[in-house]
Amino acid sequence: MTSAPSGTPAPGARGRRGGRTALRLLNRAGLVVLRRAALLAALLALVFTGVELLPGDAASATAERGESAADLAARRAALGLDRPVAHRFLDWMTGLPTGDLGTSAHGERITDMVSAAFPNTLLLSGTALLLTLVLALILGCLAALRPEGRLDRTVTGASTAVFAIPEFVVATGLVLVLSLWTGWLPAVTLTDASGTPSSWTMLILPALALTIPQTGWNTRIVRAALADEARAPHVEAAVLDGLPPWRVLVLHMLPGALPSVATGIATSSGVLLGGAVAVETIFNYPGLGSILSSAVADRDTPVIAGVTVLAGAVITAVLLLADAVRDLPAVGRR
Repeated sequence: MTSAPSGTPAPGARGRRGGRTALRLLNRAGLVVLRRAALLAALLALVFTGVELLPGDAASATAERGESAADLAARRAALGLDRPVAHRFLDWMTGLPTGDLGTSAHGERITDMVSAAFPNTLLLSGTALLLTLVLALILGCLAALRPEGRLDRTVTGASTAVFAIPEFVVATGLVLVLSLWTGWLPAVTLTDASGTPSSWTMLILPALALTIPQTGWNTRIVRAALADEARAPHVEAAVLDGLPPWRVLVLHMLPGALPSVATGIATSSGVLLGGAVAVETIFNYPGLGSILSSAVADRDTPVIAGVTVLAGAVITAVLLLADAVRDLPAVGRR
């Protein structure tokens, strides 16, 4: 019967150590979820308080022309606006665990509103996120092939400039060039009977408006991560072995850079959802951004809070996925 070499953990010990590492990661993920849930609850409290501080209320914003003061008072009572904001917030939070997001100022179920619009926003944001990932990887890898070369300097400078441009400015420029001047793409989104864009071409301009700034940000992240990996001993050894630059990049540098890339993409998911508010409004896109902009105009606090909850849940899920990608190497080493 042979024993493991001195200093080498036995297979059973490695398995137990890996199990303990995975358990620690799960516990940490649970703590992260709890912290982010607490932050989301605090954000929702700020939403209720902030809308309360705005001039007017949902009753007056959605009132019909010619309604009397008595009609407005009755509408405020029906919407619960005659109660303190803290009471309304707590009542709304009690329905959240069951998926009840309340009723809008127009009498619609908020759950139905956001569930109808969310797939459109998910399609737009997901398309923009995929384009951002592909373009950032291509541009970052091209720049890393010749460090400090002309292409590297061009990509780095252009990425910084593009990231500094807000989404609504990019959207306006795209409409001007690709719609008004050339007529290549539609400037507004028309929907079919199901409430989705009637043509895939109507998705191009909104997706590009979200993609372009985030591509600049993530290209810089990819380039920086690859620069860090280029100094790793195994990469230097691969270069000394005479491997082609593309082989060194793809097989030796890129795998080690993926955790940083995943973190950058996860951060972009939240920015994309936030930028969708302005972009969907500009292109009349039928998503959560359009609902949110209308709700702000109507001072409709439960609708604003419902959109915030859904966006917060999606961002939390993406961030947890990025954390898992970042921690996978640690589990493998153990």
